[in-house]
Amino acid sequence: MKILHTADWHLGKRLDSFSRMDEQHLVMEEIIQIADQQEADLVIIAGDLFDTFNPGVEAIELFYRTIKRLSKNGMRPVIALAGNHDSPNLIDAPDPLARASGIILIGHPNAIVTPFATEGFSVLRSDTGFIELAINNYDYPVRILHTAYANEIRLKQYLGEEKEAKLNEVLAKNWQKLADTYCDHKGVNLLAAHLYMNKIGTSLIEEPDGEKPIKIGNADLIYSESIPNQIQYTALGHIHGFKNIGSPDRPVVYASSPLCYSFAEAGQTKYVTLVNAVPDSLVTFEKIPLTQGKALIRKSFDDIGQCIAWLAENQETWVELSLKSQTFLKAEDRKLIYQTHAGIVYLIPVVQQDNEHTVKNKEINLGQDISLLFQDYFRSKNANQTPNDEILDLFREILNS
Repeated sequence: MKILHTADWHLGKRLDSFSRMDEQHLVMEEIIQIADQQEADLVIIAGDLFDTFNPGVEAIELFYRTIKRLSKNGMRPVIALAGNHDSPNLIDAPDPLARASGIILIGHPNAIVTPFATEGFSVLRSDTGFIELAINNYDYPVRILHTAYANEIRLKQYLGEEKEAKLNEVLAKNWQKLADTYCDHKGVNLLAAHLYMNKIGTSLIEEPDGEKPIKIGNADLIYSESIPNQIQYTALGHIHGFKNIGSPDRPVVYASSPLCYSFAEAGQTKYVTLVNAVPDSLVTFEKIPLTQGKALIRKSFDDIGQCIAWLAENQETWVELSLKSQTFLKAEDRKLIYQTHAGIVYLIPVVQQDNEHTVKNKEINLGQDISLLFQDYFRSKNANQTPNDEILDLFREILNS
């Protein structure tokens, strides 16, 4: 049985003021093609389907078109969980219509999926946080423990636990109960969740830059050791870079986001994960790289000519540009930079420190030339950058008038 694992689509997400919808259309098409070419039997989307609780119309349309095509009109089950960026109610709302197309939308951790059948598969059994599927052409079922995102208080309320109980213990207890009840060696056993999870004794994984954090301190960390032994593969969402925090024998995988969504992710390769599983055996999986979307690049220059030349040669990129100078960036240079490249997200002037002109706390000599006083004042207000000739000429013009 082949399971395609993807996560953190963040449909509708912008890069500062720039839309990424064109890139998201392309990468969704790429994921559909991979699912079809690899003949995936099941698709799991592990949360953060959208970037906001109230996504725009285009993002919603792209999501539903994508999952409908992934489902092949009910021939292939698609299971999509809500993440911490998603509104659980928005995800749950179209469920009756989605099921007709073989799509299972799970907005809340306590979701119970009503059994149904399509031409390609059927839901055999369901419980709070559990679903069992029978897929055509397989003589064994696939069981999925699922935990959509909820904050700590709501998650404990859903599971009927006291607030004082550690979240890790609450989830471990609930997962183990479900696994002991439903997950024997006669089927494929999976866990899908949108959670911040770590392995005991390892460094904490850094949450994505700009991501809404779901880890507050260390008291409520969730550990991969809490996953029941019956589970053969765990499909996680939330971390945007690919990472297996489990072992080769029992993978616990963040599949990654489909695009680089911040400059902290610049240079990362993005993936979907294809899992091969049979009952009572170790799974194998492979990372399939995604190629769509513009590269995010951080560049630094101290020469405006070299900067313009590079920008002209690298048009299909998003750029965080640092420009080193001892003087304030000229308006004409700034204009030329933006005219040369349409994808400059951030332009960061970097002052090159000149110890000779370092501004120190000192007594002001009001008797000195007023132009020198202005230059000292300008440096004190602009990170020690010296005013350029254009600014000095403007100051003198105002002074003379």
